[in-house]
Amino acid sequence: MVILLGGNSCTGKTLMSQKLLEKYKIPYFSVDHLKMGLYRSNRNCGFTPLDSKEVIANKLWPIIREMIKTIIENNQNIIIEGCYLLPELVKDLEAKYPNQIVSVFLVFSTNYIEENFASNIIKYRNVIETRKYNEIRPITQFIYEHNELRKECIQYGVEYFEIDNNYEEEIEKIFDFIENKIGELNQKR
Repeated sequence: MVILLGGNSCTGKTLMSQKLLEKYKIPYFSVDHLKMGLYRSNRNCGFTPLDSKEVIANKLWPIIREMIKTIIENNQNIIIEGCYLLPELVKDLEAKYPNQIVSVFLVFSTNYIEENFASNIIKYRNVIETRKYNEIRPITQFIYEHNELRKECIQYGVEYFEIDNNYEEEIEKIFDFIENKIGELNQKR
């Protein structure tokens, strides 16, 4: 089984992956590590860490897609998380392997961002990983990115959860969704 956690930066994907690892004993893989490994090993890899999410995603997706296929073929389990998992890419793979993939995208509402940008979003951005760069986009850009991701999730029909008020309470709904999906998939096996 493959659990895919997508969403923009600073939504809690890595923290969620860590908690899922602890609960299910399923390892997780951060797409950011793949990005930086490729870039650091070959500066001519076709992207820089500062390129757009779409440019990087399209360079990394062929590798990620084939990793997922290999994991499924070997009947193994993994959690893959990252902002470079795009709804249109995930949807095609999810359709091909409907009984082996659980995908979830995390989105913040405009209201949540406006009320929690400094106090809860930026403040906890290093809770699991230490980011060496200090690039913090303006709140308007952050809102725009979340609105666009929500539109893409709707357009491609992928599962997304919108955090609107209380992060801790609303994130529990995502854990419940994943647990239910895992139960359904295990029954189909």
